[in-house]
Amino acid sequence: MRAVRFLAVVLVVALPGSAAALRLPSAPSCPVFPRSSPWNRRVDRLPVAANSATLIRSIGLDTGLHADFGSGTWDGGPIGIPFDVVSRKTPRAKVSFEYADESDRVGYPIPQRVHIEYGSDHHALLVDRDACRLYELGGLSWTAGRWHAWAGAVWNLRSNRLRPAGWTSGDAAGLPILPGLARWDEAKRGVIDHALRFTAARTRRAFVYPARHYASSSNDPALPPMGLRVRLKTSFDVRPFPRQARIVLTALKRYGMLLADNGSNWYISGAPSPGWSNDQLHALGRVKGWDFEVVDASSLRPR
Repeated sequence: MRAVRFLAVVLVVALPGSAAALRLPSAPSCPVFPRSSPWNRRVDRLPVAANSATLIRSIGLDTGLHADFGSGTWDGGPIGIPFDVVSRKTPRAKVSFEYADESDRVGYPIPQRVHIEYGSDHHALLVDRDACRLYELGGLSWTAGRWHAWAGAVWNLRSNRLRPAGWTSGDAAGLPILPGLARWDEAKRGVIDHALRFTAARTRRAFVYPARHYASSSNDPALPPMGLRVRLKTSFDVRPFPRQARIVLTALKRYGMLLADNGSNWYISGAPSPGWSNDQLHALGRVKGWDFEVVDASSLRPR
């Protein structure tokens, strides 16, 4: 009887609306932020925001979802945002910043063959598997014999500590990028246990938790603030979709996605991998803006 009571307690403890995002296979000792992180909290039972219809309309009702990641190349480069796992032995490099007053000015563990996002944003995401720290750089380039970036930020992967209010990061919203990526190792096992990251073309001069920064001059209340959390409606039937698209859509029902940067409407982010099927991911385009709703995520903010 005592064992039964103990089991009941364990079950109750294991039932909160959060999960542990899958750890990186190459950094198994490090969580991708705690279970209590807003990235890892389920939002499928939270209320719909009062201004949901207005905000969804501003992003695009009949615009299709787009996976901004996949396999192979597009326009000459890999599709998605790559990341590197480094160690305490990786040499630290000095980086100069365009937004130095909002950047963490420390040594960044940039490996000799660092993977930099192809395209205009040039993100570099670096996970130190020994220190369980995440280093992210936006606009990284090697210029005149030195590293330069728009901004750089560092996070402790075991902590929910945010950047100071008003500070940017490698992302316009001042958020970390890594926890919002769809990864092939997750899809391969069949479950994505965290929120994803997405972009919108027009945003407001405002941010909501857990975002820390905005990138707009407009105060139009019809536009979404950085950090906005949306989810796929419960009524949306994901069963007709191919497996990889279905895994992404299930995550969008349970965990939703956070507005993290200015960009194309309804573009969701992921890491490139030969495991992705571009054909299966293209099926996400059948999902339109009207299939989403804005979540009232105010309860996720620590009191």
